[in-house]
Amino acid sequence: MKRHMDKHLTLRERILETIRDAITSGKLKPGEKVAEPELAERMGISRTPIREAFRQLESEGYLTVIPRKGAVVISFSERDIEEFYAIKSILEGYAARLACRNLTNREIDRLATINEKLRQLAGERDVKQFFRVHNDFHELFIRAADNDKLRDLIADLLRKFQRLRVASLSLPGRMHVSVQEHDKIIEAFRNRDADAAERLVRKNAEYGGKVLVQAGDGAYLPRPEHLLDEELDI
Repeated sequence: MKRHMDKHLTLRERILETIRDAITSGKLKPGEKVAEPELAERMGISRTPIREAFRQLESEGYLTVIPRKGAVVISFSERDIEEFYAIKSILEGYAARLACRNLTNREIDRLATINEKLRQLAGERDVKQFFRVHNDFHELFIRAADNDKLRDLIADLLRKFQRLRVASLSLPGRMHVSVQEHDKIIEAFRNRDADAAERLVRKNAEYGGKVLVQAGDGAYLPRPEHLLDEELDI
């Protein structure tokens, strides 16, 4: 039973990554239907794990499931982007202010270690891994804010707009800028400067939205650098 579950989880992750990459790369475009039968046939699997993957991708802002029509790639407007990043900046900025008095020196050192890893990944242009480690950086100080309701609000918001965050980090030079912004945030934490920490975290989020809007209209999502020369298996 356990082996069956592990294989199922691996299959589910494969489906998720396949569809995420196809959407983020532009192979599946905003408004385009993701055909469940065709996907099942091409991957040689039943429709059940695909439906499960669709539900998660809907919660992450990649798809919307429309009755009698199926799964469709979500199209974000410029207003959607601006509103998301405005709310993100306020919530994460407040978390940084609270964290400033709670973070231990060891935790601040951990933030610096994480950021060095991000610096390496930015140099390698590894957007996927950068995104995962980037989440670790923010999760550390958000957790240190010691406010469960605030943490839940941020987690729900980020999950719903995950696609926008990946797209923003995928823009040329954006990962390097993010690392530089983190350096300043870490310095504010070391100085126990709550005003500076909140301001810098808010600026970090606002900039992420600004560059995404400047890249094109809300429906446009740039092709990640790590996928430029790759073929997606979908």
